[in-house]
Amino acid sequence: MSVLYAVLLLVAGSVFLYYGAEYLVRGAVMLSQKAGISPLVIGLTVVAFGTSMPEMVVSASAACRGNPDIALGNIIGSNICNVGLILGLSALIRPLNNDKSLIKFDIPFLCFISLLLAGIWYMTGIINWITGCVFFAGLLFFIIRSVKVGKQNDETEVPDEAKETAKGIVAKYPLIFSILFCIGGLIGLILGGNFFVDGAVRIARMLHVSEAVIGLTLIALGTSLPELATSVVAAIKGESDIAMGNVIGSNIFNILAIMGITPLIAPVASKGITLVDMAVMLAFTFSLIPIMLIGKQTGRIKGAFLFLGYAAYIAWLAIQQGI
Repeated sequence: MSVLYAVLLLVAGSVFLYYGAEYLVRGAVMLSQKAGISPLVIGLTVVAFGTSMPEMVVSASAACRGNPDIALGNIIGSNICNVGLILGLSALIRPLNNDKSLIKFDIPFLCFISLLLAGIWYMTGIINWITGCVFFAGLLFFIIRSVKVGKQNDETEVPDEAKETAKGIVAKYPLIFSILFCIGGLIGLILGGNFFVDGAVRIARMLHVSEAVIGLTLIALGTSLPELATSVVAAIKGESDIAMGNVIGSNIFNILAIMGITPLIAPVASKGITLVDMAVMLAFTFSLIPIMLIGKQTGRIKGAFLFLGYAAYIAWLAIQQGI
């Protein structure tokens, strides 16, 4: 019965996280549109931040509840999952075109902040409020730069479907609904985060698996479901820019937003995360450089390499835990 209850908590948490993020983004888009903000800027800021809300809420909830291994493991595991599983699976479904513009700033920036996170963790063993301020400043820099770059580009580069969706949302609902969507979305995220962490901790204790491993695997995969769905659907439709950008953007926001905000709420001092976990995250992150530079596409061979690498890491974790 306790196993079933823990699973139900995970399922309920996933549902609340998904719809909480969905309605928070929907409400934020409506408010932004009514304030006269362009769809391009909304996509670069509100929507990008919204897709990382499940990870942030779960990590913050875990840190506040005294489960720092889950908090940090969720971030590391999500970034590994995004590149290994999601990008790998997307490329296996359909080869993705390599947008060389990503290698000019976004990928090097992701590599830099990943190294910074690993370095601070290795030297201090804790992500405190001072470190949080550094990452939060990086988040503001990234958002401001994204908005400026977006404004310099022709806004017609925003997909017509996205523009029409934004217009339709605004036209369909009055202002009060946008406010209610935001409030409801936040409540859903908070409830979902608590349910998800509670269920994950229960399962970890029943299986005698460390909370760090649960954060690196189960929670990481659960909070990455929105990115997984988005990238896979984009790959099927041939929207390779969305699939690739979704992964890179999400990983940047995972580090800057989550490690920028969570330590301001509660310090993240994880002892269950190992050098291997950090090394794997860095390896997947830095693998994006040759993947983007070699050839015009991220084809099925590269996709298989990433997917098998992720499977090997999960298998290694299972062996370490005696599963």
